[in-house]
Amino acid sequence: MPCAQLTEILKGCDNNLGGIKKFYITAWDNVTGFTFASNGEINTITLAATTTFVEYEFSKNSSNYVEEGNISLENGSTFYTVTSNLVIPRRELVKRNSIMLLAAGQQNLAIIIQDQNGLYWFQGLENGSNLTGQGEGSGTAKADGSKYSLTFTSEEPEMMRTVDPTIIAGLL
Repeated sequence: MPCAQLTEILKGCDNNLGGIKKFYITAWDNVTGFTFASNGEINTITLAATTTFVEYEFSKNSSNYVEEGNISLENGSTFYTVTSNLVIPRRELVKRNSIMLLAAGQQNLAIIIQDQNGLYWFQGLENGSNLTGQGEGSGTAKADGSKYSLTFTSEEPEMMRTVDPTIIAGLL
């Protein structure tokens, strides 16, 4: 079977900012369906009754995601690993308890990330995402602060898809 027709990629003139702005999580089982626009963007996410995505807040310039292609020429296989790193300031009991729920039973999660360019990305579309690491502590000096560092990982057959920004408010 021949591969798809390649299309050009243009540089563009828009500002290109790094980092993330918002981070939303729900249990993977809460997501009951998706629809996609003709360009591949997610334009509908259906959630089970009474469930929502929950925002996890963090400080500016502290969190990111990385999407890496894993391509095997020998085996003819390709998949993508997305690793999101979220640093949540100030250690507190309520935050601790929420993190414990994320880790419980290694549950699959659905994650929406808003980047600093205003685009929303869906992590874990087919296989879900998991909390795969948690660290940090009190810091050493007073200026270090206390914090939680969370790592979420997903492995997917395709790169992350964008999410139509007009549907975000209805998911929260």
